[in-house]
Amino acid sequence: MDILTEALASMRTGHPASVRTNGRAPWGLRLPPVAGAGFHVVLYGTCWLIPLDDAPPHLQPIPLSPGDVVFLRDGRGHILADQPATPAEEPNAEQYRAGSPIGSVTLGGDGPETSLLCGNYHLDQGRPHPLVRQLPEVIHLSTRHGRHPELSAAVQLLGSELENPRIGSDGIVPTLIDSLLLYILRAWLDDQPPADAHGWAAALSDSAVAPALSAVHGDPAAPWTVESLAERAGLSRAAFARRFAALVGEPPMAYLTRWRMTTAARLLRESDAPLTTVAARSGYGSEFAFAKAFKREYGQAPGSYRRQARAA
Repeated sequence: MDILTEALASMRTGHPASVRTNGRAPWGLRLPPVAGAGFHVVLYGTCWLIPLDDAPPHLQPIPLSPGDVVFLRDGRGHILADQPATPAEEPNAEQYRAGSPIGSVTLGGDGPETSLLCGNYHLDQGRPHPLVRQLPEVIHLSTRHGRHPELSAAVQLLGSELENPRIGSDGIVPTLIDSLLLYILRAWLDDQPPADAHGWAAALSDSAVAPALSAVHGDPAAPWTVESLAERAGLSRAAFARRFAALVGEPPMAYLTRWRMTTAARLLRESDAPLTTVAARSGYGSEFAFAKAFKREYGQAPGSYRRQARAA
């Protein structure tokens, strides 16, 4: 079971939104917060990503070069500019031009040009998966000098399709943008030295915890116990429980309940399955027990949650 893919899928509430941003120096663009996670890919040229004045002190301006990728976990507002001192303007609808496969925004003067792919992934930040919650607020990845070859290939393909749209580009570009999120997080996880990794970065490769997580994600409806998961991990019940809680951030049964409720919420949003089926696939023997657990977790009955999600 691919835990990273499942964790992200459980948070997605829609397709990514993206636009190509072309700036000629001097240029600066103040981007407001977005609901979800933001991202930028530098197709060519250079620029700076600058935190707003109210950002935490540890977030500093970041110089960006061709092939660089930035992921903003919480969709925090920020500035993109050719230089940190360049005044930034608010997005202007008059600068936007519809196009295929995506639209574009053009701004600035007549100096050197920088082109970026900018956008956001619609993720439910109200109930983030702990794997995503433990990520840094800003992830900056470079694909130069042979680093992160798969991410580099995705960036190059995106650049090629955007520079020279051809038949099929309207289908290829959205798929590449959608997949880019997984490439970004995989590259960041690969960058974590095994000796220094902690939390979910360590849990996904831990010889005892990773098999237990795969089992829970693969079959959340199974009657898992701490003992049965510990047996898969090859540890005693107590040793497994301590190791799981230390890396995942909560006890095994608490995470099992979380994932069962996450599974149920996704089924309610994305399928027409009756509540009895949703309950069974989430590990509950009766619709009543499921509804009670779901309301305790989400603050509303399953049917109400489904109607609200569909309306949104």
